[in-house]
Amino acid sequence: MTSEQSPLLDHCPPSLPGESYFDENWYAREQRLIWQKEWVYAGRLNDLPIGKMRPLTIGNVGIILCRLSEAKIAAYHNICRHRGSELCRVEQPLGKTISCPYHAWSYAAADGRLVSTAHATPTADFNREENGLFPVATMLWNGFVFINTAEEPSPFMPDLGLEAYDNWPMTDLVTGHKLVRNLNCNWKVFWENYNECLHCPSIHPELSNLVPIYREGLMSETERQDWSPGKTTGNALKEGAVTWTLDGQPCGPIFPDLTEVQIKTAANFVTIYPTAYIVAHVDYVRIVSLVPTSPETTQLTAEWLFSPAAMKQTEFDPSEVAAFASIVLEQDAEAAEMNQRGLRSPRFEAGRLMPQEFYIHNFHEWVRQRLNIN
Repeated sequence: MTSEQSPLLDHCPPSLPGESYFDENWYAREQRLIWQKEWVYAGRLNDLPIGKMRPLTIGNVGIILCRLSEAKIAAYHNICRHRGSELCRVEQPLGKTISCPYHAWSYAAADGRLVSTAHATPTADFNREENGLFPVATMLWNGFVFINTAEEPSPFMPDLGLEAYDNWPMTDLVTGHKLVRNLNCNWKVFWENYNECLHCPSIHPELSNLVPIYREGLMSETERQDWSPGKTTGNALKEGAVTWTLDGQPCGPIFPDLTEVQIKTAANFVTIYPTAYIVAHVDYVRIVSLVPTSPETTQLTAEWLFSPAAMKQTEFDPSEVAAFASIVLEQDAEAAEMNQRGLRSPRFEAGRLMPQEFYIHNFHEWVRQRLNIN
């Protein structure tokens, strides 16, 4: 593998201010300008049966996600246009209409138009066409469903592009294991932890054993001080290991269309701010998603996806495959919570990023840009 240039920073820039990790006004601004403007992960298409609808909550915004057919989904704000009642409280069957449980107004599931006001009798000044459900934009990518509540959503674009996983059979994969962890930290703290490996030697002994370069606090060879273009690297994992499992061995057949580089890399990351990152291995895929629940709490969900062939293996246990990454995620969670407790100190105004924390700097610039902060 080769790289054109080193990503290391040539200076030590300041981090985001301490108050950004616990202040209610910061949090409200982020909800309005980030979480209600950007694409947010809403689950795997295959996990929402055809003819079902499911409620979702992103911050203080309620959404209904509807599976209309094999490949067609729709999403709406979870409010009745009559007097604002919640429409969907739990996952439930979806017919041709969505009916309000309060006063029985009903809307077409396919396009959200108002079908009936039930026992209410509107006068001539009431326009049915103007009182349909508020639509929410949806995006289906590699079997993953994303939603965007902005009136004019920006294009959906993962950091490595829409073609990043073309060599994986993504749409065919099925969910085999799921983990939900409530974190006592601001959502940005978890992203910062994700974006550097300086913590790996002290926080992740198992992961650092599997990925030798992590023992040095580096994510790739390009972070070495003596890196120069044209240098090559070998396998990312220790000798004899093939994938991220407790023993380093694949849990099933290796995906057949992967390139040599993708196999050597072993963990192919794609990041979709602010909502999720995906890690594609040679034999399974994992997606980790975040939903902020308050200025200092975040819900983390991790899902492990496998090929149908792997799932059909005799005595196959998805939880055993998930055990390795579950250990790493718990270590990350504890580190993030430790970080959050320190950020509360009145002596902490802002940190200073090191050259190896270039991804954190990029993330902070991404946040500043969306909040219109210089």
